[in-house]
Amino acid sequence: MSVENELLLEVEDLRVEFRTSEGVANVLNGVSYSVHAGETLAVLGESGSGKSVTAQTVMGILDTPPGVVTGGAIRFRGEDLLTASEERRMQVRGGEIAMIFQDALSALNPVFTVGFQIEEQLRVRLGMSRKDARRRAVELLDTVRIPAAERRVREYPHQFSGGMRQRAMIAMSLALDPDLLIADEPTTALDVTVQAQIMDLLAEIQAERQMGLVLITHDLGVVAEVADRIAVMYAGRIVEQADVGELFRAPGHPYTAALMDSLPRLDLKGQTLETIKGLPPSLLDIPPGCPFHPRCKRAEDRCATELPRSQSLGFGRTSTCHFAEEVVNSRG
Repeated sequence: MSVENELLLEVEDLRVEFRTSEGVANVLNGVSYSVHAGETLAVLGESGSGKSVTAQTVMGILDTPPGVVTGGAIRFRGEDLLTASEERRMQVRGGEIAMIFQDALSALNPVFTVGFQIEEQLRVRLGMSRKDARRRAVELLDTVRIPAAERRVREYPHQFSGGMRQRAMIAMSLALDPDLLIADEPTTALDVTVQAQIMDLLAEIQAERQMGLVLITHDLGVVAEVADRIAVMYAGRIVEQADVGELFRAPGHPYTAALMDSLPRLDLKGQTLETIKGLPPSLLDIPPGCPFHPRCKRAEDRCATELPRSQSLGFGRTSTCHFAEEVVNSRG
């Protein structure tokens, strides 16, 4: 069990490249963030920004090749996991840090029952008997509010609905009582009502266990409801970090502001939604200077040549924009 406000995870200047037949893709370019016990950090950004690769690297499940960690540190309770032995990484993976994957149907093995897949890690990692592991699996399914858990523990993934499969994935991730949970797009492809139920369930379990939660998403609505802090990613970089209230009140990076402006609003009924022109850059050929400058309304000559440094905006808030204070003041 985590101690309230304990620093669990520190990702510092993490760099990852994918070495492919087409060239070297700079997937992560100095990612840094931290997570405390009981805190929810939302990692927000478009597809391809590096959100999931960061999580996979933290978990130690990055495909290698093509992925190669070229720099940085990942510290869990002060221990650098990148320099730890594979045996130690196995202990941390699942036992201390667990992950809920985006597509539960793909993550679950279709030829084994849901109960078997939960029980297996209990028997292997904790040495439980089959009887005790089955009893615990039923308890876990009941915890995530799957009805008739004693019956459903014997069913296969295809017999579960999308929402129930995601609940089963949450049960599996909780089996070893981790202190940190990484949820990678946990509500993708679920209808709005089920999305809300899943997020409420995660919030309730997190509060009860004082877990840290890293929520990977592109859904600003979900972020507004559940996050304590937000890290916004673009082209393999964290471009802004802030408390959720501060970020929604006045974003400090033009990319974050553009994302906010693209949201539908009741007070703008009938008006055309704002869009972000262009496309995210290819990670095989990231433009010089600020990677967002080709799409940025505020871009000036220096943005095309000079990579902005992370600026502190107070209260733990940062932005990697040459004009961060101006952006905040224009929205405040």
